Amino acid sequence: MAYSTQPIKLIHLIFGSSAFALLLLLTLGTVLVLWLNADIKATLSSSDWSIIRFTVSQAIVSATISVLIAIPTARALFFRNFKGRKFILTIMGAPFILPTIVAILGIIAVWGRSGYISEFISNFNINPLNIYGFTGVVLAHVFFNIPLATRFIVQGWAAIPIEHFRLSAQLGINTSGISQHIERPMLKSVIPGIFLIIFLLCISSFAVALALGGGPKATTIELAIYQSLRFDFNFAKAAQLGIIQFSLCAILGIMTVLFSKPVQFSSGLDIKIERWDRTHFRYLLFDIFILTFVCLFLFLPLLSIFIRGIIPIFSLPNTVWIAAFNSILVAIVSSIISIGMAISMSGLIVRVSHKFPITSQTIEIVSFLTLAASPFIIGTGLFILIFPYISPFTIALPITALVNAAMALPFALRMILPAMARAEKNYGKLADSLGMTKFSRFRIAIWPRLRRPVGFSAGLAAALSMGDLGVITLFAPVDVATLPLIMYRLMSSYQISAASGVALLLVSLSILLFWVFDRGGQLEHNIR
Repeated sequence: MAYSTQPIKLIHLIFGSSAFALLLLLTLGTVLVLWLNADIKATLSSSDWSIIRFTVSQAIVSATISVLIAIPTARALFFRNFKGRKFILTIMGAPFILPTIVAILGIIAVWGRSGYISEFISNFNINPLNIYGFTGVVLAHVFFNIPLATRFIVQGWAAIPIEHFRLSAQLGINTSGISQHIERPMLKSVIPGIFLIIFLLCISSFAVALALGGGPKATTIELAIYQSLRFDFNFAKAAQLGIIQFSLCAILGIMTVLFSKPVQFSSGLDIKIERWDRTHFRYLLFDIFILTFVCLFLFLPLLSIFIRGIIPIFSLPNTVWIAAFNSILVAIVSSIISIGMAISMSGLIVRVSHKFPITSQTIEIVSFLTLAASPFIIGTGLFILIFPYISPFTIALPITALVNAAMALPFALRMILPAMARAEKNYGKLADSLGMTKFSRFRIAIWPRLRRPVGFSAGLAAALSMGDLGVITLFAPVDVATLPLIMYRLMSSYQISAASGVALLLVSLSILLFWVFDRGGQLEHNIR
């Protein structure tokens, strides 16, 4: 689809092409490095197949449970009107920006051997729960993905016009009939794409496997890559596993695009839906039960982080505050790089889309390759590429910032590109006819329409970078750490109290950074 008919200018080619070249280096370039270093002829051992089976099986179980719980949760949230409904929907976005290692600590506080659930069931002479291994990995993935699946399915129900339900009531169709003729077609359209997205996220989840997995029977592909690089220095094995991981994620990404179909319904009035068929007490009781269960499942770990961290946060050692400074620095640099690349590539896509539509579509597609590559695959390729020339441990923080920027780029581009296209369409020709300089044109005509999506994207990129525990584990030496890494080290040495304090600090800084950037994008733009 063409965005603009404006001529292509040199400045758009320079900045856009540079950003695109950097993205190609970080995605296809690192995958090529893995391919060249992988022992392609080597056959996979039984332990390798065991790792692949565990990676796939835990992803299938996690995605299945997440979707099955999300369906009744989304139905209850959409059709029930109660106080706190908007708050629940808003809070369901928290796990997306919540640092993974923090959420894991909260899950351990609730479900671990010394957690609230184990303490409760011990009163009935039941052994404490063991959440390490397959069970813990699935539990954590379900925690992260129930909100995501719920939000997607709520949008599916929102696409069904109220007239369909009103007509069903007039015809006397019962709940099972409505489910068969109205709801199931929507779910068949929405669920495959959601399932594959969650499956892809579970396949490429490193921090969960690092903290709750491990051992010969609970190792994912990314965890095996980490062990091959940091402990065995077996580059060939790490590269071989990296190629398998990338191929698996790329196939899943293509399947996600193919199976993610929009919900097709006729248009209707934008009126709040009331389900006349679900007024029976048993339906109300079930909705109350599922909402209570999901809220407790999601909010108890978050609440436990605050309760257990509020006191230790005031007695944290100096190393934690140094790590906090490193995390903030990495997050800000990562956010700036990500937004700079997104704006540059958006400008190039908008300018070339009219004359070269295939080129613009290719740039957009390549920008999403980072999701298939995953930060750990990119980090592994960079590690192998850099190692012969310089110690990767000396540039741990810059590499972490660069990879985190690439991972946030798809989200930033999805927010900024449509806004820039609209700005160019509405104001571009007028600005050109007035003979504005390139800087004035961007400052007066384009930037005011970009500041809100840029602010939100920058906040999201900073928050995601603050909580990353992937690339930094590959590159960081003993004396350099970010907050997620130092928190993981504290958890590994069973200093749970100190780790809880770090967790609360990390969450607070992540939310603060997100708020500052998002709020900055909402400030009025004064033209002088």
